[in-house]
Amino acid sequence: MERGLAVIRAFDHTRPRLTLAEVAKITGLDRAAARRFLLTLVDLGYVSFDGRLYSLRPRVLELGYAFLSSLSLPEVALTHMEPLVAEVHETSSLGVLDGQEVVFVARVPVKRLMAIPIMVGSRFPAYPTSMGRVLLAGRGPEWLEEYLASAELKPLTDRTVTDPDRLREIIARVAGEGYAIVDQEIDDGSRSIAVPVHDASGQVVAALNVSMLSGRGTAETMLDFLPAMRRAAEQIEADLRPGPVGQGIGLIG
Repeated sequence: MERGLAVIRAFDHTRPRLTLAEVAKITGLDRAAARRFLLTLVDLGYVSFDGRLYSLRPRVLELGYAFLSSLSLPEVALTHMEPLVAEVHETSSLGVLDGQEVVFVARVPVKRLMAIPIMVGSRFPAYPTSMGRVLLAGRGPEWLEEYLASAELKPLTDRTVTDPDRLREIIARVAGEGYAIVDQEIDDGSRSIAVPVHDASGQVVAALNVSMLSGRGTAETMLDFLPAMRRAAEQIEADLRPGPVGQGIGLIG
């Protein structure tokens, strides 16, 4: 694999077309090995051959698309989270699932003291958070069962739901309704609502939330944020979709 990748890396903007001898020299491979790797890449559709010169084909972009899309996600999201926060006047965050925890990868705060200080990189257990429940709802039933069986479901406040059967019901409802509301389950005095962010294949890759202090409204009040949140999520999804080569933030952002 290392040698195959070395063959791909032999091509760049200064060397878009190479002979077999040139590929062998750049990679340090003997001609026979270089030829085997080149022919395999030709068969897979990553390299073209005109009888003398080899060159990369656009399909090679597939190798980096997934990584580049995930890498650009926070930057893409921030451009839509800022208008969202300006509209709802509450803090918004974007999170992804890492094992059994939600990791905050983007955050736009309002100038108001929150109940718990949170910054990019902060981690929270998935089960008592709105983003976590949205992300759990996006996983398959078998994955969810493994999660509920292995996660340490401990109460963080007197409102925290820790019963696996109850959590299973809540997550099923989240999957059906397309949003999750958590009312003071992770911290006394704070509420949040979250919606999913999907990739081009329809898989849930992140969750977008809005959080507020409990004194600023009820859990039902947070439903008023849903239209703006869903618009922001749809805009993020649109920017992450792959487009023609050289276009689309998800590919080159």
